[in-house]
Amino acid sequence: MSRQEPLKFPIIRTVGLQGMLVTFADALSEASNRAALGFQAALGRLVMEGVIETSTSLASVFVRFDPGLVSHDRVRAQLTALLADHDWYGAALPEGRRFWRVPTVYGTDLAPQLAEAADAAGMNEAQAIDSLGSSRVRVLTIGFAASQPYLGTLGEEWDLPRQTALTPRVPQGALVQAIRQFVLFTAPAPTGWRHVGQTGMRLFRPERDDPFALRAGDELIFEPVSRADLLRLREEDPNNGGAIVTEIAS
Repeated sequence: MSRQEPLKFPIIRTVGLQGMLVTFADALSEASNRAALGFQAALGRLVMEGVIETSTSLASVFVRFDPGLVSHDRVRAQLTALLADHDWYGAALPEGRRFWRVPTVYGTDLAPQLAEAADAAGMNEAQAIDSLGSSRVRVLTIGFAASQPYLGTLGEEWDLPRQTALTPRVPQGALVQAIRQFVLFTAPAPTGWRHVGQTGMRLFRPERDDPFALRAGDELIFEPVSRADLLRLREEDPNNGGAIVTEIAS
């Protein structure tokens, strides 16, 4: 039996009639996510005829184009040339990123699975709050629901598997955890991740010209507050729940 050769990244793949997928790794890492974010930003600075939109996943960039305006071969050639132009795994992160300090309740009835997650990570609740609440994480990608971020990566102690059964519903602003990542929920939904924190953030704002609160590459820290403080902040600031945002210097 012949051995399958390991894939050599980055790889360009055709996706249907209108797409190309540039993949930087077969698993998430800081370098592969950095490459995806930097490569998409570079695409945005180019004028590529026929390109309609680009988007990122954890370690890939999707390019959608109009095949009536530009051929697959032409798009592939342009992507290949851009890949060769730079070491994307060491690329600078995009300009215009922001840093969010997000008030978060850990545990209580608002986030009832903190104790379970802490135990799985080999900690007590106070240690878990200190660990999670001091972790500065990046928006790795936006997906699953409008404006819903995957955030990471957390320390190895938080490499916890998903639950074996779904939690039927977590609310808007729920902070859930698994596989060294957070997800911050845009809207009420079921999840297989543990509900460890609760924020007052409203991530999808369809009434605005820019309806997504977060962008891929933004960084966040989920700072512990009391239950009473979060309820007050949600009342005073129904969009951000008291979150403070600043620009990250380039």
